[in-house]
Amino acid sequence: MELRNESVKMPEAAADDTEILNPDHDQDDAETDKASKIAVQTESLSVFFNERPAIEDISLKLRRNRVTAIIGPSGCGKSTFLRALNLMHEMTPKSRVIGRIRIHGKDITSSSSVDVRKKVGMVFQKPNPFPTMSIYDNVVAGLRLNGKRRNSELDEIVERNLKHAGLWEEVKDRLKAPALSLSGGQQQRLCISRTIAVNPEIILMDEPTSALDPISTAKIEELIYNFKSEYSIIIVTHNMQQAARVSDSTAFLYLGKLIEFSKTRRMFTNPKEKLTEEYVTGKFG
Repeated sequence: MELRNESVKMPEAAADDTEILNPDHDQDDAETDKASKIAVQTESLSVFFNERPAIEDISLKLRRNRVTAIIGPSGCGKSTFLRALNLMHEMTPKSRVIGRIRIHGKDITSSSSVDVRKKVGMVFQKPNPFPTMSIYDNVVAGLRLNGKRRNSELDEIVERNLKHAGLWEEVKDRLKAPALSLSGGQQQRLCISRTIAVNPEIILMDEPTSALDPISTAKIEELIYNFKSEYSIIIVTHNMQQAARVSDSTAFLYLGKLIEFSKTRRMFTNPKEKLTEEYVTGKFG
């Protein structure tokens, strides 16, 4: 995997493209473009597998402490975009990443993949607790990997993060039980606990509720809403209603291209692009 770090020119925006690069134009957001308010910025980001483009020329600025939804039909590059943000493509043979990715203003190529993933956590579509570990050990797995081993400190961290993920009351009496003894929704909240235990700044979520029942989905969506005061969240979803419920801004991808990026309420009520309107109203997808 190659991530080129040479200077990349931003594509020239059309006269009405200001909103695409920065969807938040309310008066109280006049300072949006200050670097301190941008969590993630991509410039002309493209990802290739076997020299075939999966996403092409995507330039976005995503604000801190906001929830950004990435929507689009299957195969449009949503997960490819998400995984590029924490260097996951470097583990894929014959992949190539071109462009620039900045996390809080810092080019990610100036850091190791381990350091990037400490700052940029990932929650996957299917709950993936470590199967041989207990509930407790799952939460602290990342901390132990980084050298934290004092039991008193770990006990406090486990309780705090399970509470934060809304799971503590359900598991506090069986922390040493196998993680796989939990229900699917509980396992996903355990994975969220594990993700936030290492204090990331950004959380990436790749369809985190697609395999869950409605009650578990509602709990995860509540967490997402509450988390944005502490984290910047980027969520991939096929569920239009979910995007409308949980996100502040939404990016629509189609065939690897960024079609539109705006405030969520605007995209779902008054989209600029005809293709966006057809997708969010269910005419294809």
